[in-house]
Amino acid sequence: MGVTAGIVGLPNVGKSTLFNAMTGAKALVANYPFATISPNVGFVDIADERLWRIAEIVHPQRVVPAAFSFTDIAGLVKGASHGEGLGNQFLAHVREVDAICHVVRCFEDPDVAHVTGEIDPLADVEVVNLELIIADLEVVERRLPKIEKKAQLKVEPEVEIEYRALVKIAEKLRSGKPARDCALTPEEAAAIKNYNFLTLKPVIYVLNTGEDGENGLAAAAKKALGDAPVVTICAEVEAELAALDKDSREAFMQELRIKESGLQKLARETFRLLGLATFITAGEKEVKAWTFKRGMNARQCAGIIHSDFEKGFIRAEVIAYEDFIACGDMQKAREAGKVRSEGKDYRVADGDIMLFRFNV
Repeated sequence: MGVTAGIVGLPNVGKSTLFNAMTGAKALVANYPFATISPNVGFVDIADERLWRIAEIVHPQRVVPAAFSFTDIAGLVKGASHGEGLGNQFLAHVREVDAICHVVRCFEDPDVAHVTGEIDPLADVEVVNLELIIADLEVVERRLPKIEKKAQLKVEPEVEIEYRALVKIAEKLRSGKPARDCALTPEEAAAIKNYNFLTLKPVIYVLNTGEDGENGLAAAAKKALGDAPVVTICAEVEAELAALDKDSREAFMQELRIKESGLQKLARETFRLLGLATFITAGEKEVKAWTFKRGMNARQCAGIIHSDFEKGFIRAEVIAYEDFIACGDMQKAREAGKVRSEGKDYRVADGDIMLFRFNV
């Protein structure tokens, strides 16, 4: 399933540097606003040691990790909701992504201009959040008068549900809070899904520090952001690491006393933020990780591979990753009774190794 995270923030906070490091792309990095105009898109593999351990047993021709795309979106400025900077073009690109990686500048550098002339991470966060709130509120306030009478007459149940949801969202937005803070029912959430509200999208904050790592600016920002998902990285260091071969990268990480790349941490946390997990198919041709939403059943997951698998679903043969590794191969796992036959309603778990039986 295709999943996209958008990298947003003010101009000159390190978005394109981060994007290039993550995706190996060559997006323009420049010391002036709006160096990125059209969004750059790149794909990131999710490092998963389980695939390689399975491959050691199965000996496939190839290993295919899970991946999702990151989109580097032009910098937003104060007034974007009213057309400042790239205005509506920026906001339209944000509406197309599933999650937002909000990059916040937490480094001092006289050679890299700040769009407001002052380094203030919390003020930067507020500018971006407020512009997204204003943009969503304009959408709601245009729609509400058009459906209010129909909703009050109670002749179309779906309009009633939509109106009720929009009233809740409008109240939250007017108080300066994002739409994701609303307590929407499943029916209400479905009724407003097509609006692609910016502030309904899950957000992870990426605090971009200098080479010295977490500093006072980042620490203060992290404290102020409270329970919000936060990853602290240095985009410049990550870009240097990404340019090295494997051995040089490991040596550099040891020198910097880094156990895990910040990029992998960000990719993993974004994966988790979206409620995603992976099931695995394993055979002589390939060992492959497939991305699914937690809570999906076996039949739905079969459809991720091919629509025919879902239409003609018969059953799924399932073994947990830990059981497969403990048994040593599939034959021994079958003999030990670890391979289960599951029906269409089975809730797939992260790391399940699956073989789908179908007939069309």
